[in-house]
Formats: sequence, structure tokens, C-alpha cells
Amino acid sequence: MTKKQNFLGKYVDICTDFGMKHYFGPEIGKQNLINFLNGLFEGEKGIVDLDYQQTERNGEKGHERKVIFDLYCICDDGSHVIIEMQQFSQEFIKDRAVYYTSRVINALVPRGYKGNTYELPEVYLIGILDFVLDMPGARKYYYDIALCDKESGDQFYGKLGYKLLVLPNFDKPVADIQGLMDMWLYVFKHMSELNEIPKFLDKRVFQLIFDIGEVANLNPSDMNAYELSLKDKRDAEAIRLSMIRQLERGKKQALAEGMKEGMKEGLEKGILQGIEKGVAKERAKAKAEKLKSALNLKKKGVQTAVIAEGLGLSVEEIEELIRRGNNT
Repeated sequence: MTKKQNFLGKYVDICTDFGMKHYFGPEIGKQNLINFLNGLFEGEKGIVDLDYQQTERNGEKGHERKVIFDLYCICDDGSHVIIEMQQFSQEFIKDRAVYYTSRVINALVPRGYKGNTYELPEVYLIGILDFVLDMPGARKYYYDIALCDKESGDQFYGKLGYKLLVLPNFDKPVADIQGLMDMWLYVFKHMSELNEIPKFLDKRVFQLIFDIGEVANLNPSDMNAYELSLKDKRDAEAIRLSMIRQLERGKKQALAEGMKEGMKEGLEKGILQGIEKGVAKERAKAKAEKLKSALNLKKKGVQTAVIAEGLGLSVEEIEELIRRGNNT
């Protein structure tokens, strides 16, 4: 058992499907989720209570796809919050985020009413991402996204938002960690590596996380579920690393091919330059011979026009050659 616990770590990894529900689910994690949301919304709102909602949503029509949220709750101020943990990059991750919020919004529109009945509550999607987003500011670890005017940047609609935490980009040293959001990011990224609660964490907020997170306290059923969930995460990490290695190999191969092609081009260029240099040298030599001949013929009294015709040059070229010869 000790060997297995060492393999699993002391604390349950939050960034697994099991971990998200274990730490933030309705059974024992409600206060943790409230604390987490207050860390994200610090300065915007304070959440005192929340109600968990059904995470599985079937389409209203047979052809509409089913969606399953990791966590979905309604806060005491009436706002709706979807929490999603994504371990692996997807081609349409942004589309998926918009689709998830759209499904919630669609369900909130009153049915069968006429007139001005479109008022909606706030809807947010919280994304905890274990990969880097393909977005401007690629080194950012926190994106706070809302509908804004593109020219002025002014917020157009304040009741729809996406808060994205990009864990690979969070590399702050402990000394620089400030505020609850930084603390939460640190816990998400490093929880599975820790052996005790770090002193810089606010124990009023995080003590419960560490109290319920010990792997040794899991019952057999939860232990089995956690091992499967952890295997899924490690498989995803292995696939990601494999893709990175393939990409690196591709870059190295492209570089090698580029160098090979460059050397080939360089060799060809060198040969051409050598030929051009040789041709230029021969031309200079021929020109010198023509100069010598032109000077000798001129000394013998041969007319310039005759010399030009005999050497295949113009009269101006012959005069220039003779002028240069007389100056040397």
C-alpha cells in the first residue's frame, strides 16, 4: 500500500476528472468551490452560497448532441457558472467554450412568452487548461474574456464571460505569488507534488483542500476511480509529449533538409562564382592583350578605325585603351 501511495503521491491530483469532483463536488467540496470562485471573481463579486446543477445536458431535439460539464452551479447572486478542466488541446476549444455557454443560455430563455422577455442572468465558463492556448499573448496564464467593442475596448455585454487559467504558463516563484488567484493556480499546478500545505497559502481558504486531499484517506471505490482518472491524465500527457517530440523531430528534419539544400545551393553558388571569377579574369587578360596590340599598332601609325575593326572594338574603346595605356 505504501508503494502504491508513493506512486500516486500524497495528495489527489486536482487536474483529473476525479480530482475536480473530489475537491469541488457537492458532497464535501462546496466551500472549496465557493473559495475558488471568489478567488477568480475577487473585486467583481462575492459568492456566499451556490447550488449544484445537473452536469449532463441532452439536446432538445434528437439530432442535437449531448454535453457533459465537469461542474455546473448557480451562485447565490443568480449567476450561472460552468467549470471545465481540459487536459488536452483540442482544435476547436474556443468553439466548444462558446457552445457550452450557448446551451446554458438557450435553456434560460423563457418558452412561449411574447414581448420583451429576453433578460438573462450572468453566465460564465471557467476553463482550467493544462495546455497553452493559441492566442495573442501566448505566455499569459490568465485570460478574462468578455464581449467588447473592437475599436474602443469598451465592454458591450457584461453578463457573459470566459475566465481561462493556463497552467503551463504559470511559473511564478513562490516569492512572487500574490493574491488568491495566484495561490489557486499554484495549487492546481503543484498539488500532486506536495507533501504538506505550503506556508504561504492562506490556510483559511486552502486548509480544507489539504484535509480532504490525502490519497491515504480514499475508500477502495474512490481509490479505484482515482487510479483510472490519473491513468487517463498520464495517457494524455504521454500523447502530448509524443506530439511535442514529433514536432521537434520534424523541426530538426526540416532544419537538416534546409542545411543540406543550403549547402547544395552554396556549392552551386560557389561554382558559379568561380566560373564568373575565371571568366572575369580571362576577360581582363584578353583586354590587356588587346591594349598591348592597340598600342603597338598605333605606334606603327595604323589608324584608330582600322585598329578598332581588327580588334573587334569600337573607336571609342580603342581610344580609351590607348589613353589608359599612355597614363600607365
